[in-house]
Amino acid sequence: MVEIGKIKKPEAEDYADKRKLYCVANIYTIEEAPDDFKQLVNRYWDEVVQQIDKLEAAGKTKKIFCEIIYQPADEALDILSKINERISQIIKKKLEEGGTLFPLEKEEIIGPYTDWSNCLRIVYTEEVFKKIIEFYTEISNKRLQHILEVIDLNLSESEAGLLIMKDEDRAKLQFPGDIEVFLITPPSYDDIIRWFREKLGRKSQEKE
Repeated sequence: MVEIGKIKKPEAEDYADKRKLYCVANIYTIEEAPDDFKQLVNRYWDEVVQQIDKLEAAGKTKKIFCEIIYQPADEALDILSKINERISQIIKKKLEEGGTLFPLEKEEIIGPYTDWSNCLRIVYTEEVFKKIIEFYTEISNKRLQHILEVIDLNLSESEAGLLIMKDEDRAKLQFPGDIEVFLITPPSYDDIIRWFREKLGRKSQEKE
């Protein structure tokens, strides 16, 4: 597994015959977010685009996989533009360059997965938590298995794919050994993690 942002531009011949997967952590903001966080997120996506361009020396992106998407490409882009305009712009550009967007999720899996995730945020008792985590783990494993199957079946020999997915979920995926995985981690990614840590630290101090 190669972490981009800490190495030089890849040599194309080293990866020409391999399946390649460029992995981007899905980070988005909301209207109510502080301005400094919005600026960080915008800088993050600017740097992601730059890193993808460098990576494509090893192979142009042919297949695009994005979490939460189970709809056809046109409908998916419309939905993404409302959730995360920056992702929508990146995917649209790759489609214009000849790439194909594949629905990564399965509707009958992502629905219950989202519901159980939301339940975990509001549960108060240990007994109920244990029940919910059991259902959540079961559906989460099904989701990850389905995602792996979609990528494995659609990423052909020597092709490059782009995966946009929450980092903590992507880290749970056990990709086939013949897929070369590149983690796109621009400098602003660490800045965003630091921003959240500092925010949590301030909240903890306020409670004391």
